[in-house]
Amino acid sequence: MAFFKRRHRAEQLKTFDDFADVLSRGKPILIDFWKYGCSPCRVMDGIIDEVSEEFQEEAIVIKASLEAVPDLFYKFKIRSTPTFVVLNPSPAGIHQRWRHSGLVKKDVIVDTLSRAVSAI
Repeated sequence: MAFFKRRHRAEQLKTFDDFADVLSRGKPILIDFWKYGCSPCRVMDGIIDEVSEEFQEEAIVIKASLEAVPDLFYKFKIRSTPTFVVLNPSPAGIHQRWRHSGLVKKDVIVDTLSRAVSAI
């Protein structure tokens, strides 16, 4: 009988107010904007969960679904999925550090998030 370690997964935003709670933590944030029925979004789902597990202490990785938080899509002017955004907290608010739409290699996401963590 095999026992499997439960993996750390990215947080799913359920409401727009959840995003304010995430911002208050003061850590770099990676947001995965996705929607149901999007094939590239499904490809990136496992990769984003792996990144979330690797950065669980240093950064926050969240997933935002179009159906759950359309206001967040409007706020960030998301026009296609998947779109990834890295935010850094600053005394003046939040700073968008990086943005990419479509498939992206895990190494690029890890490198970008590592630079965001080291900038704090």
